[in-house]
Amino acid sequence: MKIDFNKNQNGLVPTIIQDATTRKVLMLGYMNEEAYTKTVSLNKVTFFSRTKNRLWTKGEESGNFLIVASIKNDCDNDTLLIEANPVGPTCHTGSDTCWNETNEAQSFLPTLEAVITDRRTNPTDKSYTASLFKKGMNKIAQKVGEEAVEVVIEAKDNDDNLFLNESADLLFHYLILLQAKGFTLKDVEAILKERHQKS
Repeated sequence: MKIDFNKNQNGLVPTIIQDATTRKVLMLGYMNEEAYTKTVSLNKVTFFSRTKNRLWTKGEESGNFLIVASIKNDCDNDTLLIEANPVGPTCHTGSDTCWNETNEAQSFLPTLEAVITDRRTNPTDKSYTASLFKKGMNKIAQKVGEEAVEVVIEAKDNDDNLFLNESADLLFHYLILLQAKGFTLKDVEAILKERHQKS
C-alpha cells in the first residue's frame, strides 16, 4: 500500500479509526511511517503523538487497545482508514468514542474475538487463552470436545445456571478453535447466510 508521508511537512497522515463491527467512528489520530509500520507489526493501532512527540500505542497504559481488522488508504494516498476492534472505551475520558458517543455492538462476541486475537498475537504467561494457543491444535480441539460434552450433560439436568455457564465455556473455546484454524465467526456467518438464501 502506497502512503504519501511526505505530502505534509511533518510527515504525518491523518488516521481515522472506525469500529469494524458497529461502523462507528471512534477517534482521529496521526501516523508517521514508523507508527504505521509498528501498527502493522503489532496489529494494534499505534500513532505518533504530537503532544508526547513519540510513538504511542493506543491502550499501552489503559489496556484499551484497538485491534486492527483492516487498513485502507484514500484516493490521494494521504489519509488512512483503520477498521479496528476496540478492547474497552476508546477515549481517554472513558467514553466509547472521542465524540462522547455510545458505541454499542449488537453483540459482545466481536469484542471477545478481539481479546482472543490479542492473546494469540501478544501472549503472556498469565493468559489461559495464550497457553491454549501455545499447546496447539490438538489441545484446543480437545477442550472444545470436553465443553460440548458438558453442555449436553447439563442440558439433561434442570440447573439452568450450570447449563448457561457450560454453554459460555463451549462458545469461548470454539472461538479459540476458529482462530487457531485461521477463521472468525464472520466466516461461519457467511456460510449460514448462504444457506439461508438457498432455503
